[in-house]
Amino acid sequence: MYAIIKTGGHQYRVAPGDTLEVEKLNAEPGTNVELGEVLLVGGADNGITIGTPFINGAKVLARVVSQGKGQKLIVFKYKPKKRYRRKTGHRQNLTRIAITEISL
Repeated sequence: MYAIIKTGGHQYRVAPGDTLEVEKLNAEPGTNVELGEVLLVGGADNGITIGTPFINGAKVLARVVSQGKGQKLIVFKYKPKKRYRRKTGHRQNLTRIAITEISL
């Protein structure tokens, strides 16, 4: 069984046992979180269920593994012939979660 969920403005295809990094969630490592914005559930006995936009009553349970930061992205602004150069970096806060259960 798999599901497509929406969290942090992104959509992810998840299955029980998967581990993924999502935008930061306000939860301590070791706690369980419930992701309720389920767009699609597939691989079950009754085929594929598509939401409009979400499936009522469907939820994905996950365990928070760790909190951290992603890789640094370099942002470089440059205007030719004007001596204008700006270099900054950005590291996004991320949460690593492990999917434990998908329920309809």
